[in-house]
Amino acid sequence: MTTFEGFEPVAEVTADERARVAVGRAGAHKDDRYAVSVNADGAILLTPLASIPKRELLVWENAELRASLFRGLADVAAGNVGPRKRVSDKDDADE
Repeated sequence: MTTFEGFEPVAEVTADERARVAVGRAGAHKDDRYAVSVNADGAILLTPLASIPKRELLVWENAELRASLFRGLADVAAGNVGPRKRVSDKDDADE
């Protein structure tokens, strides 16, 4: 088995009749997602992926928004945020 720098051989596998190979011994689990890359020599590289909903992509594309979100999460973790005060539908004069 040929090894590449930073990689450790785990197993030798054989493709089944549908050209699938099992990668469970390499640590893959049900529903894991991977980007698949192939080099000129035919070596296949699987890169783990984490998919996020498109509506959340804005947070990762906007550094200012992401920093604000992380500041808010840090405030909550530090106990600096309490229950939100409710705004009454009535004017204070009515009471």
